[in-house]
Amino acid sequence: MHKVVIKPEHIERVKRRSGREHTVDALHGPETALLVVDMQLYFVGKGQPSECPVAREIVPNINLLADATRRAGGTVIWIQTHSGPESKDYWSAYYDRMTPENSDKRVEGMSPGGPGFDLWPELDVHEEDLTIPKTRYSAFIPSPSKLEAELRRRGINTILVTGVSTCTCCESTARDAMMLNFRTMMISDANAAPDDDLHNATLNQFYLQFGDVQSTNEVVALLEKNISVAAAE
Repeated sequence: MHKVVIKPEHIERVKRRSGREHTVDALHGPETALLVVDMQLYFVGKGQPSECPVAREIVPNINLLADATRRAGGTVIWIQTHSGPESKDYWSAYYDRMTPENSDKRVEGMSPGGPGFDLWPELDVHEEDLTIPKTRYSAFIPSPSKLEAELRRRGINTILVTGVSTCTCCESTARDAMMLNFRTMMISDANAAPDDDLHNATLNQFYLQFGDVQSTNEVVALLEKNISVAAAE
């Protein structure tokens, strides 16, 4: 698991600006969606081309968050990258940065039915959850996206971002969510990156400028509080 470090000076800056350390201090379950980004074999599995070993370590936390989100009346959404042969044309700027061999390997692995396409089998996916495809780093691109339309339809205003990798697809999705006016959080121990430096660089910048960063236990506690209030009404 990553060693998470939010710099004290960044915490103080947020406190001066907003009056509190965490700008998300309550969660209303029915208006909350947990996004699980790219937890597919291609990124999680051993020996896969884009393996991120820490991604396997965050699976229990993602499952805890998914359970708490469902019990609070929220929505769990599994974001799944689709990169078939046509992606070489519509995202040529990306593939131009790869060798032909690596381009072919990605297309083969990330095409529906490919060896890296399926979600990691240890994830606790339920029938009522949503699975939404993406074709770029951000799940909100191209816009308007299927994800944005589904969130608006359900009255979602708060996004919890988890998955792999922290510094690429998760960060791109989280930043775009905030720019589209969703209250957005990145979960510090439910995102995975190639190393601690990349992970923490993303979390610190996101915390400073885009949204809140909290741990799995902190977010589950906020959701549990919402469940308790609803039960008492």
